[in-house]
Amino acid sequence: MTIKLDENLPVTLAARLRSFGHETDTVRDEGLCGRDDDTVWQAAQREGRFLVTQDLDFSDIRRFAPGTHFGILLVRMQIPGLTALEDRVVSLFENEDVASWSGCLVIATDRKLRIRSNPE
Repeated sequence: MTIKLDENLPVTLAARLRSFGHETDTVRDEGLCGRDDDTVWQAAQREGRFLVTQDLDFSDIRRFAPGTHFGILLVRMQIPGLTALEDRVVSLFENEDVASWSGCLVIATDRKLRIRSNPE
């Protein structure tokens, strides 16, 4: 999977996802920190990357309708400490069929996973 990590995720997460064989890039690496959501989104789409973020703005299913993009994983933790956040994302990539998430809006909490796919 080709992934872009938003700036609100731990920098160490990129290396962990790379160790699973995912081509992982970060907003920080590209000098996009502090840029607006549209700029980050356009960069992810231009590069064909699955976006991993904590930013609730990406949860708008009308704007980011499944099947119209390369995919979004929105991680929402009750207590979003860096270690817990990284461990949750790593756990998802170890235990879930993330390849099937292409084009989906995936919302992960501490305990639940909700996948919104193209309603075709």
